[in-house]
Amino acid sequence: MKWIKTDGTIEEITLIKRDDDGNRLKQLQEAVDGYIELLYINTKKNEVMVVNEEGLLRRLPVNRRASKLAGKTIRGNVLFGKATEIH
Repeated sequence: MKWIKTDGTIEEITLIKRDDDGNRLKQLQEAVDGYIELLYINTKKNEVMVVNEEGLLRRLPVNRRASKLAGKTIRGNVLFGKATEIH
Protein backbone atom coordinates (compact mmCIF):
# COMPACT_ATOMS: atom_id res chain seq x y z
CA MET A 1 0.00 0.00 0.00
CA LYS A 2 0.97 3.60 -0.42
CA TRP A 3 0.97 5.92 2.56
CA ILE A 4 0.16 9.35 1.15
CA LYS A 5 0.99 12.05 3.66
CA THR A 6 -0.29 15.62 3.74
CA ASP A 7 3.23 16.96 3.14
CA GLY A 8 3.17 15.34 -0.30
CA THR A 9 5.45 12.41 0.48
CA ILE A 10 4.50 8.86 -0.43
CA GLU A 11 5.88 5.77 1.28
CA GLU A 12 5.34 2.13 0.43
CA ILE A 13 4.19 0.18 3.47
CA THR A 14 3.20 -3.40 4.07
CA LEU A 15 0.41 -4.06 6.53
CA ILE A 16 1.60 -6.84 8.78
CA LYS A 17 0.23 -6.19 12.24
CA ARG A 18 -2.80 -8.22 13.19
CA ASP A 19 -4.69 -8.14 16.43
CA ASP A 20 -6.17 -11.12 18.27
CA ASP A 21 -9.14 -11.13 15.88
CA GLY A 22 -6.83 -11.41 12.87
CA ASN A 23 -7.41 -7.94 11.42
CA ARG A 24 -5.28 -4.87 10.88
CA LEU A 25 -7.55 -2.20 12.32
CA LYS A 26 -5.02 -0.81 14.80
CA GLN A 27 -2.35 -0.38 12.14
CA LEU A 28 -4.83 1.32 9.79
CA GLN A 29 -5.90 3.69 12.57
CA GLU A 30 -2.29 4.52 13.40
CA ALA A 31 -1.54 5.36 9.75
CA VAL A 32 -4.44 7.84 9.46
CA ASP A 33 -4.31 9.01 13.09
CA GLY A 34 -7.82 8.06 14.11
CA TYR A 35 -11.02 6.27 13.16
CA ILE A 36 -10.98 4.98 9.61
CA GLU A 37 -13.34 5.28 6.69
CA LEU A 38 -12.96 3.36 3.43
CA LEU A 39 -13.43 5.15 0.13
CA TYR A 40 -13.69 2.89 -2.88
CA ILE A 41 -11.88 4.81 -5.61
CA ASN A 42 -12.06 2.42 -8.55
CA THR A 43 -14.13 -0.73 -8.08
CA LYS A 44 -12.95 -2.26 -11.37
CA LYS A 45 -9.35 -2.06 -10.17
CA ASN A 46 -10.33 -2.89 -6.57
CA GLU A 47 -8.68 0.33 -5.32
CA VAL A 48 -9.52 1.70 -1.90
CA MET A 49 -8.42 4.68 0.16
CA VAL A 50 -8.33 4.50 3.94
CA VAL A 51 -8.95 7.96 5.38
CA ASN A 52 -9.52 9.50 8.81
CA GLU A 53 -13.29 9.68 9.14
CA GLU A 54 -13.01 12.78 11.36
CA GLY A 55 -10.54 14.62 9.11
CA LEU A 56 -12.83 17.57 8.44
CA LEU A 57 -14.10 17.76 12.04
CA ARG A 58 -10.54 17.72 13.39
CA ARG A 59 -9.45 20.24 10.75
CA LEU A 60 -6.64 18.03 9.48
CA PRO A 61 -4.58 19.50 6.64
CA VAL A 62 -5.83 18.94 3.10
CA ASN A 63 -4.04 16.07 1.37
CA ARG A 64 -3.70 17.36 -2.19
CA ARG A 65 -2.37 14.13 -3.71
CA ALA A 66 -5.09 12.01 -2.13
CA SER A 67 -7.74 14.58 -3.07
CA LYS A 68 -6.69 14.37 -6.71
CA LEU A 69 -6.95 10.56 -6.66
CA ALA A 70 -10.32 10.61 -4.92
CA GLY A 71 -11.84 13.46 -6.93
CA LYS A 72 -12.86 15.24 -3.74
CA THR A 73 -11.21 16.98 -0.79
CA ILE A 74 -9.42 14.57 1.53
CA ARG A 75 -7.91 15.64 4.84
CA GLY A 76 -5.09 13.96 6.71
CA ASN A 77 -2.73 11.12 5.86
CA VAL A 78 -4.23 8.23 3.91
CA LEU A 79 -3.47 4.72 2.78
CA PHE A 80 -4.12 3.82 -0.84
CA GLY A 81 -4.03 0.43 -2.49
CA LYS A 82 -5.97 -2.71 -3.30
CA ALA A 83 -8.88 -3.60 -1.05
CA THR A 84 -7.42 -7.09 -0.62
CA GLU A 85 -4.37 -5.57 1.12
CA ILE A 86 -6.39 -4.30 4.07
CA HIS A 87 -8.54 -7.36 4.76
